[in-house]
Amino acid sequence: MAGYIMNLDSNSSLIKCFETGSYSTKISLPKQHKNCNNKIYSSYWERHQEGTLADYSTMNPGDNIYFFINRKIYGIGKLTNINGECAFNNFPNSSAPILINYSEIKSQLLVDFDINSPHHRWICIFEPSPHFFKNGIDIDDILSSNPSKFKMLRAFWRLSFIKIDDEENKALRDVLLKYNQDTLENPNKHNCFEFNKAVHNEIINKITIPEYSLSVRELLSSCSKNDILAHEMALEAGTLYQLNRNIGNSKDIFGTWDYLSHQVISSPLKPIGYMDKMDIFGYKYIPNHFGTISKFLVIELKKDNAKVEDINQILKYVDWINQEYSFGDYSMIEAFLVAKNISNNVIEARNNYAKRNYIIGRRPPKFSIWTNLKLVTYSYNQSTGKIDYNLI
Repeated sequence: MAGYIMNLDSNSSLIKCFETGSYSTKISLPKQHKNCNNKIYSSYWERHQEGTLADYSTMNPGDNIYFFINRKIYGIGKLTNINGECAFNNFPNSSAPILINYSEIKSQLLVDFDINSPHHRWICIFEPSPHFFKNGIDIDDILSSNPSKFKMLRAFWRLSFIKIDDEENKALRDVLLKYNQDTLENPNKHNCFEFNKAVHNEIINKITIPEYSLSVRELLSSCSKNDILAHEMALEAGTLYQLNRNIGNSKDIFGTWDYLSHQVISSPLKPIGYMDKMDIFGYKYIPNHFGTISKFLVIELKKDNAKVEDINQILKYVDWINQEYSFGDYSMIEAFLVAKNISNNVIEARNNYAKRNYIIGRRPPKFSIWTNLKLVTYSYNQSTGKIDYNLI
């Protein structure tokens, strides 16, 4: 299972998260478009807000959740399944980039954050797994416990939260359990945070209407012009949302994947601002054999026309996955370049350069050529609120 590490700013926030079994990122309010007379005519989300919604859209029941504050990580929680979902709008249609007053939404909030509630648009709920340990572990102790497994945690900087894959999640879970072995034998209010399921029960009673369902439709609509999306992060969020739920024709084009994430590190350790990141990364398991990965996914997204250099960019990511994840077996990698338009020059560059010779096995060795880079165009459908994809 995957994991999420949430960044908090106070001990009171940590206690509230564990007591209520809920977490909501505090984001800035939507930005506004103004005309020449300084009158507002529309509002919109910025890149970081769209990225936050993209993260929520990949949450699945059963994923672990942890909290980071003052150099320490606390846990362990598990995202809770309510009607197949674990993340919701905190108030009806909260994904729309609209300015709204606390008084207008107070009675409709799943979790009330007082006057800051308009900043808390999305929420996830979780329960102890097995306990919410009061003993947090220092980040240095965590990183040194199993150094080769920690990738995203090493790049956790100026983010509300990060998603970690199964291996990294297991390494984090292992060290927290190891440091809390005594508590496992004797959990009590002195060594575990208390959890009150009352908030969950209130949420269950409220989410009977569809307006609480997490959706990217309002986000996509607000940044679309005809069938084009104005922001690549919006395209990223929409693609992740549809892939994680098999919406539209995403399954036909990209297939189904057990793990999906975005902005995944794809370069050696260096200053955070210079690190390369894959737009979308994922993997799938061999059916009925959970835990054994069969394929890796990488998608590069361009809101406008694809360029020849985009071929080189995604091939760099393919080589990184081969080096760090598939260990020489290129056949495990499926790559896609998605753009509004793809010219013949880009197609020709794919045909000429998107090839990798590789060898698997030893006795006897097997020689093969990787050519699994697919080109896809997208179109935003205003009537359905979905992104349609077309394989070239």
